[in-house]
Amino acid sequence: MEVKVENVTRIFGPVTAADHVSFSFGSGSIFGFIGPNGAGKTTTIRIMATLDLPDGGDVLYDGVSAVLYPEEARKVVGFMPDSLPGFKDIMVWEYLDFCARSFGLKGKLRQKRLREVEEFTELGDMREKPLAALSKGMKQRVSLARALVHDPAVLIMDEPAAGLDPRARLELRNLLKILASQKKAILLSSHILSELQDICNGAVIIERGKVLSAGSLREMSAAVEEKNAPAEEEKTVTIILECAARNGELRLKLLENPAVAEVREDAGGRLHFALRDWENTLSPLMAGLFGAGFPITGFRKEELSLEELFMRITTGKVQ
Repeated sequence: MEVKVENVTRIFGPVTAADHVSFSFGSGSIFGFIGPNGAGKTTTIRIMATLDLPDGGDVLYDGVSAVLYPEEARKVVGFMPDSLPGFKDIMVWEYLDFCARSFGLKGKLRQKRLREVEEFTELGDMREKPLAALSKGMKQRVSLARALVHDPAVLIMDEPAAGLDPRARLELRNLLKILASQKKAILLSSHILSELQDICNGAVIIERGKVLSAGSLREMSAAVEEKNAPAEEEKTVTIILECAARNGELRLKLLENPAVAEVREDAGGRLHFALRDWENTLSPLMAGLFGAGFPITGFRKEELSLEELFMRITTGKVQ
């Protein structure tokens, strides 16, 4: 499944909530949709979920227009809003059964899908409880089950981790990883960037209705570093080095190299150091360390965190 958001524009009076928003993602990927309050995230998500119409642009699901053919789009999209309806007199199983019927599921197929989503979201013990009696975490599970009841290829989630305790956030994160492994294309908005960092392989950063950056985290990080790099200086990056032993000796060895600076050790015992002209100096440096017998178990270039990317790319302005 390929999802393309193409020049989506939505205007409310004097405010352009979405201003030619464009990005894409596909099966097996988890994309974070991030931006400050009022950036246009919910507006864009509602258009993607066919709950609103854009003033311009379109959303394509494997080439099928969500604007022209919303009924077809709804067959492949599961939408998880930021809150569950506050019904007081309906049980969990009744609500999910109603949602399944709304998607046209009938007979044995409907019962099969309901059993599968209840098992996946671990709602079996809760199915006879009223929605109003559930905790925030359980309500989010019901909301996820509702989004999955018709087995959609695309999952769109609006602040799914909001208000959840640490255990519930961890459980949700594990469920999302499983869904991505099932080749579902997932887009989720969240203000908890540290949570997104652990599960997302891409992101879309939006501010004041405009997409500022989109793509894989590595692509976005490289773009920011290239944009901010001094034009006339050698490229300097931070390398993370893991060694099974002799960290003290390794640190001294690194500092002997004129291209190395600022060596520090983190809580996990990994050494971080700045390396100048890294494209030309990394290979001979590592060859020398291996030749000296250091038990190095891994090394990699340090990428900017999602929080750092967000702070560098956005300006903090609101509409």
